[in-house]
Amino acid sequence: MAQDKTIYTSLTGFGLLNSPALNKGTAFTEAERDEFFLHGLLPPQIGTLDQQVERRIKAFRALNSSLEKYVFMRDLQDHSETIFYALVSRYIEEMLPIVYTPTVGEGCQRFSEHYHTPRGVYLSYPNKHRIAQILSHPRYDHIRCIVVSDGERILGLGDQGAGGMGIPIGKLALYTALAGIHPMWCLPVFLDVGTDNQDRLDNPLYIGWKNRRIRGKEYDEFVEEFVRAVRRRWPHVLLQWEDFAGNNASRLLERYRTKVCSFNDDIQGTAAVSTATILASSSLTGIPLRDQRVAIFGFGSAGTGIAQLLAKAMQDQGLSQAEARSRFFPVDIGGLVLQDTPNLRDDQKAFAQSRSVLANWQLNDSGFISLEDVVRNAKPTVLIGVSGQFGAFNETIVREMARHVARPAIFPLSNPTSRAEATPLDLLHWTEGRAIIGTGSPWGTVEYNGAPYRVAQTNNSYIFPGLALGIIMSRAKQVSDGMIMASAKALAAVTPSCSDQSACLLPEMSRIREVSTTIALAVGMQAQQEGLAAVKGDTFEKALREHVWEPVYVPYRRRK
Repeated sequence: MAQDKTIYTSLTGFGLLNSPALNKGTAFTEAERDEFFLHGLLPPQIGTLDQQVERRIKAFRALNSSLEKYVFMRDLQDHSETIFYALVSRYIEEMLPIVYTPTVGEGCQRFSEHYHTPRGVYLSYPNKHRIAQILSHPRYDHIRCIVVSDGERILGLGDQGAGGMGIPIGKLALYTALAGIHPMWCLPVFLDVGTDNQDRLDNPLYIGWKNRRIRGKEYDEFVEEFVRAVRRRWPHVLLQWEDFAGNNASRLLERYRTKVCSFNDDIQGTAAVSTATILASSSLTGIPLRDQRVAIFGFGSAGTGIAQLLAKAMQDQGLSQAEARSRFFPVDIGGLVLQDTPNLRDDQKAFAQSRSVLANWQLNDSGFISLEDVVRNAKPTVLIGVSGQFGAFNETIVREMARHVARPAIFPLSNPTSRAEATPLDLLHWTEGRAIIGTGSPWGTVEYNGAPYRVAQTNNSYIFPGLALGIIMSRAKQVSDGMIMASAKALAAVTPSCSDQSACLLPEMSRIREVSTTIALAVGMQAQQEGLAAVKGDTFEKALREHVWEPVYVPYRRRK
């Protein structure tokens, strides 16, 4: 489906006005009002999309809180998708913190309070025998990409139950807004397997299945039934796993990544944008990636994903696998991750440090090796936070890092803002302005010593829309590690700091459509090189450029 030239529909009257995908509101022409029985249902003045966007941006800016703005935008999306995406794309830097992080986190926490319009598919455990039937409806015939969550680990906020549906809805909104993926191709899915959040279970307004989370064999069988139904319904669909708890996140990715074209944005998207940003920071620090020492605070699925991709990038610069892995110092709830740390997953064991490394370290007698111990002894050049612990990068730790590194690269990536390991302004103060900073949530520009400092949002939104576009348009059979690396290197190649050391680490969000297309091309080419693409050569690039959807109105004709 290319950008539509004319849309044919059998809907008329209120049915047409109540279709978010088709509703033009006051912009229906006189001829369309005749043909679709709209006279009397709309005021007589015929408007334009520009006027509608102007009306909505004034109403948006009159609201007092970010949550009010989030609810406003969700209502707008459920009223008219064209106006919604026109507003987001024209005011991207203003809108992104509202429709995505950090405000989407509070939106998920209060999702049940504001729920009023169906969007996406809720597959609850009691309906496990109906999954295939639910997905079989003709309204889903155009679907090419799905974002699915079970709501157990929403950002850094934990189990939000059915409120987690806000994440698939928000992610797919960015598929369209930031990469031009047609909204009719996108399906948010929530796997409602219950919740262990007692506040949700006690809330009379809670919209989800009021039951403790199912786990173990029952959980796996439910997910298997979902994946089986998806494969039968859409053999070439892209499935993005989102905000599953750590163990399930990595386990489900490994189980299904070769069975259905899928990726996990928390693991692979975070890894890609982190790798791209650290590659970009090397031009500012003067330290090649292969020579960096990396401390990662929070070594769950996101932390291990970052380590894996960064280590592979170091190997691309000439290190052996063992040499690359030795340059990582992962710290989790039990302190520095060591080879004899109990209950490690295989992906964590690969980066566990040997106790022999500690021979010359200055440590206390408690046996617990903290992040501060790691910074003081390992002298990392890069510090990454994916812990969800606000303020974990305290003044002592940051000043210690800055004692040993001329330009410390510090990335508090946890979302939302309330979970960030440090604030940019504190990092600048504690490093005398020398820190190179990237944050998970948007901070915009902060002022240090009277001068503006633009903080790079090291956020997956730079990666996953373009990655998805490249996968969809190349009809890739699966998402390989090489394709994830291609997305990271493509982003690194267009970072402003590559050519201007005073510039920000990452491109302006106003360029995100262009950046997403660049990433999509790189991902599609990599899929072709690996023999994973069904659409190849000039056909792929032509299809990619022709199928980018724009939020504009086109003529409607009535299907009799």
